[in-house]
Amino acid sequence: MFQAKHRTGLVFFPAFDWAISSTHPERQERLLYTQDQVFEEGLLDIEGIVELKPELATIEDVRRVHFCVPDERSVLTESHLISAGGAKTIGTHVLEKRIDRGFALVRPPGHHAMRVVHGARGFCNINIEAVMIEYLRDAHGVGRVAIVDTDCHHGDGTQDIYWHDPDTLFISMHQDGRTLYPGSGFENEMGGPTALGSTVNIPLPPRTSEEGFLYVLDEVVLPILQEFKPDLVVNSAGQDNHYSDPITNMCFSAQGYAELTRRLKPDIAVLEGGYSIEAALPYVNVGIIMAMAGLDFQGVREPDYHAERIRQTSDTTRYIEEMSRGLLERRRKIPQWREQLMDSQEFAHRELRIFYDTDHITEVRREKLRVCGDCAGVLAMDSRADTGYHLYGVHIPRKACRDCRRLGYRWLDAADARTYSHIFLQDRAGGQYMARKG
Repeated sequence: MFQAKHRTGLVFFPAFDWAISSTHPERQERLLYTQDQVFEEGLLDIEGIVELKPELATIEDVRRVHFCVPDERSVLTESHLISAGGAKTIGTHVLEKRIDRGFALVRPPGHHAMRVVHGARGFCNINIEAVMIEYLRDAHGVGRVAIVDTDCHHGDGTQDIYWHDPDTLFISMHQDGRTLYPGSGFENEMGGPTALGSTVNIPLPPRTSEEGFLYVLDEVVLPILQEFKPDLVVNSAGQDNHYSDPITNMCFSAQGYAELTRRLKPDIAVLEGGYSIEAALPYVNVGIIMAMAGLDFQGVREPDYHAERIRQTSDTTRYIEEMSRGLLERRRKIPQWREQLMDSQEFAHRELRIFYDTDHITEVRREKLRVCGDCAGVLAMDSRADTGYHLYGVHIPRKACRDCRRLGYRWLDAADARTYSHIFLQDRAGGQYMARKG
């Protein structure tokens, strides 16, 4: 009888009651075909691979991460809470050492959901990885976390949430934003002043295949992970880099995904995108599961797989190699740049214009960060959407110093209720969360 080398937990949640439309690529069949393939291959009969039932995330879990307008129940459904709860279940089992690794095969996805949520972006309402991570930090004392996002689309929501967090390394490998939604994720996006270098973007050209992905993993991602020394590695395991995906332009395969997983060795994987429902997802997911479990995945192959047909060009190979060298060269300068930023300003400002493509909402957000030498810095957000909502939010980081925490409450007290429709507080240091109408 086969036995998994690594005890591996799986959570399945197809979300039968949630879909953008009955024919939309993001629908329940994304996971139903995978479930059938997992049962057909007998993976759950292998000793050491177990299926776990998802718990339900709570509103408190969401409030650790998001400012939801007008409130949490207005922008999410029970399916979103079960999806995030499925990730929590896997994370809890890993941290409590009941399993070695785990894969949350859940939907709806989450990596386009930012700190502020006015609606759905890129099929995402809440960021399920961030909800899981912040829960694990509170419940299990997890410190340094690395998120490696292998979805074809840039994980702009996860990047936004952790832009100012030096304890969270966010690495995104994705199709170049000049050619694909959301149009972001370039090499110069490296994090805020107190967390410069904790965001790493690797935009890959269209039609990148296994050779390019694994080159970047070996030459860029793994060395940065080794330097960062995370307590936990989370893979945002989007599968829309597959050569058959209908909404992207890449050439990755099930074997490539499995090999990437074997080399990356994530503690937790959470499903994100992937919309080739029959031709890709069953094979990719089986490959990832077998790689996480330490099983031989060489027999996992799509029926129409032809290596030569999807091989990247020599020009693509040269481009990726040159980009990787340039990215690593810039990283060597980050300590100098960070020191200059910390010395040159007391407060940093950022303005974002964000389009919610699913709900057709436009948001303009202005941020003010105290550039603190003792912590990640207290952050204030002024967000106005064309729905009429205008919010003010204060985020106090987990390891906030006394001065930043005091300043955060002064900012909160000074917020004019006549100006804002909603006022929020996230005091991660003190475990206090508040949402009130203006």
